[in-house]
Amino acid sequence: MKKLSIRTLALLLMLALLLPLIPAAAEEALTVTVFVGEPRDQPTSDNKVFKMIEEEFGLKFEFEFLAGDLQETLGVKIAGEDYADLMDGGNYAEKLITAGAFINLMDYISEEKTPNIFKHIQPYLGRLLDDEGRLFVIPNYGRNYNTEEYGMNYVNGPAFFLQKKVLAWDNYPMIKTMDEYFDLIERYVAANPTNDKGQANEGFVILCEDWRAFCLFNPVQHLMGRPNDGDVIVDINDNYRTEAYVIQPYAKHYYKKLNEMFHKGLISQDTFVMNYDQYLAKLSGGTVVGMFDQAWDFNNATDALKAAEMFDSTYQGLPIVYSAEQAGKEVEEHYLNGNVINVNRGFGISVNAKEPERLVQFIEAMLSDEWQKIVWWGIEGEDYYVENGRFLRTWDQIQNATNMVWRNQNSAYTLTNSMPKKQGEMDDGNKWDPLVQPEVYFLQMNDYDKAFLEAYGMKRPLDFFNDPIPLAPYGEAWQIDVTVDQDANDAKLGFQDAQRKYLPQVIMAAPEEFDAKWDEFVAAVEAVPVSDFVDFMQESILELVEKNTAK
Repeated sequence: MKKLSIRTLALLLMLALLLPLIPAAAEEALTVTVFVGEPRDQPTSDNKVFKMIEEEFGLKFEFEFLAGDLQETLGVKIAGEDYADLMDGGNYAEKLITAGAFINLMDYISEEKTPNIFKHIQPYLGRLLDDEGRLFVIPNYGRNYNTEEYGMNYVNGPAFFLQKKVLAWDNYPMIKTMDEYFDLIERYVAANPTNDKGQANEGFVILCEDWRAFCLFNPVQHLMGRPNDGDVIVDINDNYRTEAYVIQPYAKHYYKKLNEMFHKGLISQDTFVMNYDQYLAKLSGGTVVGMFDQAWDFNNATDALKAAEMFDSTYQGLPIVYSAEQAGKEVEEHYLNGNVINVNRGFGISVNAKEPERLVQFIEAMLSDEWQKIVWWGIEGEDYYVENGRFLRTWDQIQNATNMVWRNQNSAYTLTNSMPKKQGEMDDGNKWDPLVQPEVYFLQMNDYDKAFLEAYGMKRPLDFFNDPIPLAPYGEAWQIDVTVDQDANDAKLGFQDAQRKYLPQVIMAAPEEFDAKWDEFVAAVEAVPVSDFVDFMQESILELVEKNTAK
């Protein structure tokens, strides 16, 4: 064997001594697959917040956003057990839970191991855990800190919306009832058949696609003065009596009005077949005079109108109700409810995730104050600044925050929107949500909106609404998981299918055939039988009331 020279031995010894000082190759980041039940754009490859997350946590994210029907998409994924590591099933999350797609998060959560998560969910454990003490989704919204105030300046939930220029055209009237609302639309379109670009104005549009068909179903409960309970209306003054409102005699007034509007040419036939992207495109073009929706559902259209400086075509939400004659009683509007934890909405960690504990610890870290400031406000000095302890934004920073192109490059919204987050106030009195921070909210308002509100003698868009009522002991009924009862779940699905099938027919029916078509719709719903669903909801509501009012 050839002997090593003294020089070679010395060199090897030196290398051995130096090895501990040479950094090892960086560990490759873990790629986390993500499914979001919403159509969104991919974040850019140079997104600054995702780069920060990768550097701190060693995580990269591969997104799949919804393309097509959510219920069908989830059905295919469930059939093939094709689950991303993180899954946001939107309004059909219960399908994933029932299919066993998610791990039980309580196996990884404790006051000692995950203090941020534990503090976040602890006040709501009675609502969040199932009968076996399991938790599958940490809600993405509805957890307030340091305040129970509603805290909003803007309209974010359900309302009948109307372009601001329409209200200005009629000298800023206070529109309260359904008839007043549709009368103004009719008068405005008659006087203004096209907008200032020569495009035909559409009086009223109805989004009927997939789970967003709530735009077709839900208005009646609000016309009767109640906040959002989903498919049922609950009489809190009559032992929480529960009924399917859409087949009640009072519901007929609303669909009769839509029938009249359709035959006056104020509702287009394509409204019943347009998809969500087409809906947003219509709103963004400034041709839609009014619609019923929840404001968060068309934020992209609002941002597009603002970006185009079409401020008069943005929408004011109105808390429209029935007249006493239509409702059979005097109606006081209660569109706004107390703070509602968003049960089962947000990310679940799927059974396919290879490192679930690492993902839980990521969620834990993201609930720290440090990261929540980044989630809500961005990077200090770039996206906001601090003056005398107050978090503030310049006009340009405010404009950036509403620009989707900028957000795709500079925020992790595509991920964090589905993650648990803090709302309400920081310990120092700043608001977590920049649009609830008074200084920022009023600075971001354009001159048109300021003048619009001044004409009404109001300071905030929310001033059109009554103050929120206390949250009922059962929460909001749409949060009740019906999938735990097969008969009730089948009835709910059949009920919703009947609404999707028959209500467009009711609205488009010849006036002389309206009553017969309405009776056909009611009979179809009752034959489902909808009573299985309503009875389950009634029983569940009473159980929740007893549970949450017990001393």
